[in-house]
Amino acid sequence: MKSLGDEFEDRAALWLKDRGLRILAKNYRTRTGEIDLVALHGDQLVFVEVRVRRNPRFCSAAASVDRPKQVRILRAAQRFLQQHSALRELPCRFDVVAFEAPKSGDDAPVRWIKAAFIA
Repeated sequence: MKSLGDEFEDRAALWLKDRGLRILAKNYRTRTGEIDLVALHGDQLVFVEVRVRRNPRFCSAAASVDRPKQVRILRAAQRFLQQHSALRELPCRFDVVAFEAPKSGDDAPVRWIKAAFIA
């Protein structure tokens, strides 16, 4: 059984593929962090954080990618680049794909924030 996060990561991957990105990795994990999706967009390497919020009471899905989360993503991206030397010279971008899911139904709108934060 897939978790809610896994389902939306799959949805995000398909949605990004439809927009011309080529998915290279899903759920890349290190001791210091995780990257939901790694993709190529033209000549850029894109590290994507996928966020879902069913209840916006505390903050939006996009706003939940706070500075500590960004630092963990950056550390994981550094490790990814160490392990994939052929990709090291590509410019990198950190995107967020946010789903603000309504309380009923699965028809959550997608918000793609390119270059949501910088290294």
